[in-house]
Amino acid sequence: MAGQTLTGITRFYAAFTNSIAGIRAAWLNEEAFRQECLLVLAGVPLGLWIGQDGIERALLVGVLLNVLIVELLNSAVEATVDRIGFERHELSGRAKDIGSAAVFFSLVLAGAVWLLVLVR
Repeated sequence: MAGQTLTGITRFYAAFTNSIAGIRAAWLNEEAFRQECLLVLAGVPLGLWIGQDGIERALLVGVLLNVLIVELLNSAVEATVDRIGFERHELSGRAKDIGSAAVFFSLVLAGAVWLLVLVR
C-alpha cells in the first residue's frame, strides 16, 4: 500500500501474505482459475516426466504456470472493472475482452509448446 515503510523480512512477509490472500481469493471466486489449477496439478508432474532435459521440463512446466499468471492478471482486471461499476460501458467490455484474449493466447502457447515437445 502507498506510504508503507516496511523493509527487509517484514516487507517480504507482508508481500507473501498478500500473495496468499490473492491466490485464495482467486480460488474462491474464479471458476477458470480453479480449472486451470487442476490442469497445472496434472500437467506439472507429467511435464517433469515427459521432458527429456532441463530445458524441455522448464518449457512444459513454465507455460502451465504462465497460464495461471495470466489468469490472475485477467481476474484482477475484471475485479477492478466490476468495482468501478456493473453498467455496460464500451471501455469496460474492451478491458475484459482484452484480458480474456491474453488468457486465450497463454493457453494457445501452452498447447503449442506441449505439442512441439511431444512430437519432436
